[in-house]
Amino acid sequence: MARKTSWEWSRTAQTRKSMLQAAREVFGEHGFAEAGVSEVVARAGSSVGSLYHHFGGKTELFLALYEDHQAAHEQAAGASVARAKQEGVTDPVELLIAGARAYLDGAWERRDLVRLFIDGDGPPGFELIRRTRNREWVRQNAVLLGSGGDPLDRFTVTVLTSIIGEAAREVATSDSEEDAREVAEAAMTLIRRLDPLRIR
Repeated sequence: MARKTSWEWSRTAQTRKSMLQAAREVFGEHGFAEAGVSEVVARAGSSVGSLYHHFGGKTELFLALYEDHQAAHEQAAGASVARAKQEGVTDPVELLIAGARAYLDGAWERRDLVRLFIDGDGPPGFELIRRTRNREWVRQNAVLLGSGGDPLDRFTVTVLTSIIGEAAREVATSDSEEDAREVAEAAMTLIRRLDPLRIR
């Protein structure tokens, strides 16, 4: 089998990107259950065969959109934490806040996707995928905070992570960017009040 040329890889990547953008629009307008594959491929300027080749079907397309969205969150939050460290921030709570700010900025920028993924209209098994991803997020935050293994530490990290997640929902449904920023600031204030290092 011949290797793909860089042009072919580029075309493949562009096709995938076009389909994901079209899926974002169609799922956003109709929800998962009512969205049609034919409308997605029409908007992407592609074919049903191409969609099945790249994604396997409507469910896999939805999940790919979710994974891309989560990856963007993680990359932005990780970069923000790394920048804060380079600037000399060592307080774990302030590092968590740096990551949370980037996460909430992304929730505003991609508010259509946040609303799509929280409204409960996803393919079978999606809620389990979301819960698994959230558990991993709690674990990552526990590492960042240097949290111990006792129940109070674990519960505190879960609460802090939940604050960020609920703030993202509020940000995504805010009427304006100003309102979204107020929600984000309120979340940061609450995280500082629940400083797990002080609680311990």
